[in-house]
Amino acid sequence: MDRRTLIASGLATLSAAGAAKAQTQTQGGPPPPSQTPDYPTPAEPFTREEMVNNVSDFLGVTAEAAGGAIERVFKENGRPTAYIAGQEASGAISIGARYGHGLLYMKNRQPIEVYWQGPSVGWDLGGNASRVFTLCYNLQYPEVLFQRFPGVEGSAYLVGGLGVNYLRSDDVILAPIRAGVGLRLGANIGYLGFSRKRRAWPF
Repeated sequence: MDRRTLIASGLATLSAAGAAKAQTQTQGGPPPPSQTPDYPTPAEPFTREEMVNNVSDFLGVTAEAAGGAIERVFKENGRPTAYIAGQEASGAISIGARYGHGLLYMKNRQPIEVYWQGPSVGWDLGGNASRVFTLCYNLQYPEVLFQRFPGVEGSAYLVGGLGVNYLRSDDVILAPIRAGVGLRLGANIGYLGFSRKRRAWPF
């Protein structure tokens, strides 16, 4: 066998071995990195019936009263992607403060403990403690909740003995529903800041 034939034969053998090794790595090795990361899916919204039952049970009101408040909120905003069930205390002499604590619920996810606090300004005088059920709209991931939500001017109203008002930050809308608040709706001019830990300072 001459030199040229020997060199050609050697190159062919090396090429075949390299191809076989590459095929083995492709079949048995780890897959290549994904070009499209698998992010969490968006939150699944709640139905009207689910919210009516939850509001009625948690706030201790009739299904008719809960349905009246939910109907209006749903008509204006649609189906919520989350809700917060908790308790809060507030007090004011024209200028006041509100503190709350509850659990954030989203479908197919573990509840998360949350706190909220914020100042208020209005024609309010006195103090109260109550349960509050907050519908959350366009909240796809829990982390987005932890910020300040200013009150929407003129949003407070009463439906079936339940007080409802709106808080908004960018596309995320919160609709707290409170039972027996009466004139306490006047204290909702301000904002609420949500956090993972309790804070003593409302601002």
